[in-house]
Amino acid sequence: MSDYGAPTIVTRRRFLTSALCGVASLALPVPSLAGLYGQRTVSFVNTHTGDKLNVAYFKNGLYDQVGLSRVAMLLRDHRSGDVHGIDPLLLDTLFELQVLNEHDKPYEVISGYRSPLTNARLKHETNGVATNSLHMQGRAIDIRVSGVKTKKLRDLALQMGRGGVGYYASSNFLHLDTGRVRNW
Repeated sequence: MSDYGAPTIVTRRRFLTSALCGVASLALPVPSLAGLYGQRTVSFVNTHTGDKLNVAYFKNGLYDQVGLSRVAMLLRDHRSGDVHGIDPLLLDTLFELQVLNEHDKPYEVISGYRSPLTNARLKHETNGVATNSLHMQGRAIDIRVSGVKTKKLRDLALQMGRGGVGYYASSNFLHLDTGRVRNW
């Protein structure tokens, strides 16, 4: 079933991981930009459904639950219709990438949340789909930006030093996630 509108549950591990990520980001060459903005906004267009969204997901020092729910709905599994909460840290990564790239164009979403059934089907049908994909946890997204070279987005994302960065030049998209720092 759907997690649409459900509050994000913060476990001890998730809290500590977030705290450590915040401390680790202080040592990066590019400081976290999301903390410098009182309101954080991102725009999306879902390439499969045509749905569009421009949303402030962070306001007045807090993640906005209505904004997060709207993002979850847009990033739903377009094959099954399942909706799942999206990691706010993933949205912060997208926001910072947008600021670093100095663009306000919408992210074209190739893949957001994937249900376990969809992920298993894709793994069977194509190469490069992880069995335990972070897409199934709402912690990964595949995107591109019209008029912006995907390689440039990759370089900026690598410079940020957060989570996973996968560059798919032949398909012209970038994978971002909030897992451990790695790239391919």
